[in-house]
Amino acid sequence: MNESQSAGDQVAEAWRQHRPYLVNLAYQMLGDVGDAEDVVQEVFLRFSRADVSEIEEVRGWLTVVASRLCLDQVRSARARYERPGEVQDLPAPQRSDPADRVTLDDEIRTALLEVLRRLSPAERVAFVLHDVFGVPFDSISETVGRPVGTCRQLARRARAKFLAAQPKTNSVASAEHQLVTDKFITACANGDITALAAVLDPTVWGVGTILADPAPPPQINHGPQAVATNLLRYLWPGVTLVVGPAGGPALLAFSGRRLFAVIVLTIRGSRVVKIEAIADPSARAGQVAEKA
Repeated sequence: MNESQSAGDQVAEAWRQHRPYLVNLAYQMLGDVGDAEDVVQEVFLRFSRADVSEIEEVRGWLTVVASRLCLDQVRSARARYERPGEVQDLPAPQRSDPADRVTLDDEIRTALLEVLRRLSPAERVAFVLHDVFGVPFDSISETVGRPVGTCRQLARRARAKFLAAQPKTNSVASAEHQLVTDKFITACANGDITALAAVLDPTVWGVGTILADPAPPPQINHGPQAVATNLLRYLWPGVTLVVGPAGGPALLAFSGRRLFAVIVLTIRGSRVVKIEAIADPSARAGQVAEKA
């Protein structure tokens, strides 16, 4: 890090650069955006107390700390839901009436739990770190506390379970796709329209669909500037954006820890060429009203 910066400035800069990535990483392991945000809050608390000048690679240090905290939390949760020798289903979302409308939050959360419940804590951490975020196995070994060869086996078993749970999924996103998505999320988290426009193709177009009755016509925007400007109207400030279950193609937008939009990016090369969004404005409006 820049030695001319004060420790406080370095922590603030790390928060701006790496918090969106860490929340996304923690969400992949925990399946709950509130828990993910709490873990990352603890990570930065520890970072602020550490000797920053002794940390050679900040993102790597933060990743290790976040992963260990997630592993502890997953193990704790697993112990509550398991009996010796058997795996119990995690509780499904509760609804007051079977005829109630299935919300966006219900569908996404159920799909996520269906995948996560098949993985042991170590399998989940190894799979998410390696297959979703590209962390090398020697670093995963340090986090999980098991040999590199064992971590490879954990990731392999987790991958097989994930594919079995998601038969329509061909593969996890490519490294290039992950890089573009990471830049997209970070730009939105910081309200940085220049950085956001930089990951959009010159021909990019976006279409937004509102869940309402009656539903208004889809909103369509063309070009990096128009698309970026419209996105930040809804995705900043106060919105947490994470990738869908285990690196899936959808981004999930939370406001006040409540899901209000799903965004699908079409990526070619190193640019986003199309953005499709489905939003439930009542979810966001409820959070805004509570804060008012």
